[in-house]
Amino acid sequence: MKQAIVARTDISMGTGKLAAQVAHASLSAYEKADTQLRNQWKQGGQKKVVLKGDSERTLHELAAIADQEGIPNAIVRDAGHTQLEPGTVTTLAIGPASDERVDRVTGDLSLF
Repeated sequence: MKQAIVARTDISMGTGKLAAQVAHASLSAYEKADTQLRNQWKQGGQKKVVLKGDSERTLHELAAIADQEGIPNAIVRDAGHTQLEPGTVTTLAIGPASDERVDRVTGDLSLF
């Protein structure tokens, strides 16, 4: 079981902003998972990987694939209080789900 968080590389986010956006995405996708997936993931150590996404379009395309596969996912839009314009898409979390299911969606992406 794991979760993949895809963060955009085509926008400027400081380290703290990136960390916050990754956390928002992780929690949002977790909340969309059913109880069984949540429990399995928590008992397995809540494995996560953070991956590079080159554009907003990429995140939306990956989310559509995850939707088709029935994998919980969540796109995060920034509130715009600090570094980014309001509504800027920053991250996408996919899972928790089995490693194999998540890899079918994100396996071609590089680690952040």
